[in-house]
Amino acid sequence: MSSSSSNPSTDATTTQNSANSSTSSSSSAFTRFLHKAQLITGLGVTDEERAKDLEALNLRRCEKMKSELMEQSPLLIFMLKHLRLSGCQVPERNIFCVTCPILHAGAYLPHPHGAIKLCAGHFFSKQHVESTIAHELVHMFDECRFKVDWANLRHHACSEIRANNLSGDCRWTRELRRGEGIPGIGWTKGHQACVRRRAITSVAANPACPSLAHAERAVNEVWESCFTDTRPFDEVY
Repeated sequence: MSSSSSNPSTDATTTQNSANSSTSSSSSAFTRFLHKAQLITGLGVTDEERAKDLEALNLRRCEKMKSELMEQSPLLIFMLKHLRLSGCQVPERNIFCVTCPILHAGAYLPHPHGAIKLCAGHFFSKQHVESTIAHELVHMFDECRFKVDWANLRHHACSEIRANNLSGDCRWTRELRRGEGIPGIGWTKGHQACVRRRAITSVAANPACPSLAHAERAVNEVWESCFTDTRPFDEVY
């Protein structure tokens, strides 16, 4: 029968390595904590470093909310289902968060394959992210079903009317946050005013639109047919 005995030198080395590893881990954790405190307070770091840290934080938050909503939001699940039924699959990678230089929540990018850009850091709630994605999915649905020509102001106006009407963008709570709530006007009139105003603003930003007057004319020309078109919903969400 053989017997084994421990090597005191080896045991001591293992213990020392373990202690060094623990010390190193604690030191790294403290260093990360200290750096985070500096980023928050601005002490010992540059404005550029703080801006990059905030940008990374906003991107992580945006991606997290997007992923959760695509799995849990009845509104988005419904829209994605009907896009699939229309022959337009929307991979999650086609809805992505980026840093945007100007203040807007998101945008639909029709070319080359249809994608939705979400502007990280420009959202004030998870519901805001939801309505933004829903708005852009309406544009995607319209292009999938009706072959929208975005340089045609009437086409663009119709899709903007539908997107603002169906996405939740014009909830009265959202209008109050924008400072657009009008005392004494009922929800229906206020909702229509919001849809019209936002549609005109979006069409006016189209490079093919010569002026605000042209945008307003395009919206007015298609208003009746497009405001009442709630596809793929049975009614306004």
